[in-house]
Amino acid sequence: MKEHGVLALIKKHILTAIGYMIPLVVAAGLCMALGQFIDGDVRNSTSGIGYFLYKAGGFGMSAVVPVITAGVAYSIADRPGIAPGLILGFICTEIKAGFIGGIVAGFLVGYLILAIKKYVKLPQAMQGLMPVMVIPVLSTAVAGILMFTVVGQPFAWLQVTLTSAISSLQSGSKFVFGAVLGGMACFDFGGPVNKTMSTFVNGLMVDGIIEPEAVKFAGSMIPPFGIAISCLLTRNKYTRAEKEALKAAVPMGFCMITEGVIPIAARDLIRVVFACVCGSAVAGGLSMTWGCGSPVPHGGMLSVPLFTNPVKFCIALAIGSVITGVILSVIKKKVTEEDEDFEDLGSALDMGVSNADDIKIETI
Repeated sequence: MKEHGVLALIKKHILTAIGYMIPLVVAAGLCMALGQFIDGDVRNSTSGIGYFLYKAGGFGMSAVVPVITAGVAYSIADRPGIAPGLILGFICTEIKAGFIGGIVAGFLVGYLILAIKKYVKLPQAMQGLMPVMVIPVLSTAVAGILMFTVVGQPFAWLQVTLTSAISSLQSGSKFVFGAVLGGMACFDFGGPVNKTMSTFVNGLMVDGIIEPEAVKFAGSMIPPFGIAISCLLTRNKYTRAEKEALKAAVPMGFCMITEGVIPIAARDLIRVVFACVCGSAVAGGLSMTWGCGSPVPHGGMLSVPLFTNPVKFCIALAIGSVITGVILSVIKKKVTEEDEDFEDLGSALDMGVSNADDIKIETI
């Protein structure tokens, strides 16, 4: 079912900003990770390739919130929103309002600019001043004061509280938190629930909390790996077409692309989702408890060497995949002749979309 009205508009603006943010986070995160890989004591270094890469990545990470804010403002108000959006983003960084505050600041700037365009009128001879002086100065001044004094303060408090709460979690709480995130990561194979979870953990990574990012990796890779294990254990429960689909789904899973399992899940959606959520929840809980963290938001197994505690992450991933495979093998029904005739693997109707072209690869 398609979203309409205000909700769809808000989603459009946020997704535009996220689209601009992702390349920045990937580039900055990988530079920092490579710098740490080259120079193990990079934080105390003052020169060298590792130090330069780490510093470059650090500067990139400091611009993430401004880019989010500018992206939202640009989506709303076009080019006049970029400069005020960047400034408001740095204000959000300064007051520690985080990425949530940055998104709100983007909406504030964008709609303020639209109001200025509508209600502020200058003589014809001075119209040239609107885009270069009146709009950027007025919107920056008004929105900046509001963020410092009123609008930004609740989000600053929320971000600090959230960061402190996650950082102070004990082992049991960490497992539960990781389990919830892991289940969300694979629940709809790259759909809205996955994207909501991804946006949340990407924001935490910007604020220096990288453990939830590793949970996202696990939840995104377990479905193809777990289903492949199930197929190896009980080949008589998979059709010929599903076995062929797995040949593509597993390499895609290696690269952290979950959507490859959609053709297989279409025939037995409830059982597949249940098994994947169980395995991902356990893996996510273990990953959080063991302190596994990812400094980058994507990359699949190729990025795992850059993790903190990469070996423990691989163990958690393997445990979750095996749990998914075993559960699915137990609860899945044997293939019948009718199942073999089910050629429309990945039916868009079964997955709740009207067109197979609407299925997009998760890149967050």
